[in-house]
Amino acid sequence: MRVERTPLSGVLLFVPTPHRDERGLFTRTFDAGVAAEHGLDPAAFAQDSQSRSRRGTVRGMHGRSGRGEAKLVRCARGAVHDVLVDIRPGSPTFGRQHAIRLDDQDFVTLYVPAGFLHGFQALTDEADTCYRIDREHDPAEDLSVRYDDPGLTIDWPLPVTSISARDLEAGTWARLVDRLT
Repeated sequence: MRVERTPLSGVLLFVPTPHRDERGLFTRTFDAGVAAEHGLDPAAFAQDSQSRSRRGTVRGMHGRSGRGEAKLVRCARGAVHDVLVDIRPGSPTFGRQHAIRLDDQDFVTLYVPAGFLHGFQALTDEADTCYRIDREHDPAEDLSVRYDDPGLTIDWPLPVTSISARDLEAGTWARLVDRLT
């Protein structure tokens, strides 16, 4: 398993080497030793969650206030267009976004440190996205910005076919920046 840095400060990609043969494949999706070598405490993760989304569905853009929320994200089935936005005041990449395709072919795991908005769009008929989160969810700390906010100008690759009522009611990027700075 190799680790790659992204253009956003602190965001890592864990890239496994799947072993394929006539039976199918086997791959490692998490390695505590590799995580520790790159400054992560494997024991810090407290909750695993999974979502299933249909093609075109967008989930996001979500974040956490307080001390934030670090997570490992991967797509176990299908493919997603995963988007991050740095919301850490003082960060050299504050306000910048980065997108990556996560899928069930490469099995890349994305490490998202605390202080990011996160969202994704399902690119396949169905996509299962798995999250390993460093603390239990507290709805009182939820942050969200509309997926189509003109301040973010996220380029979703497909027409948006489904979005939750909660995400449609999300705030604006400008309001979040005012709150954070």
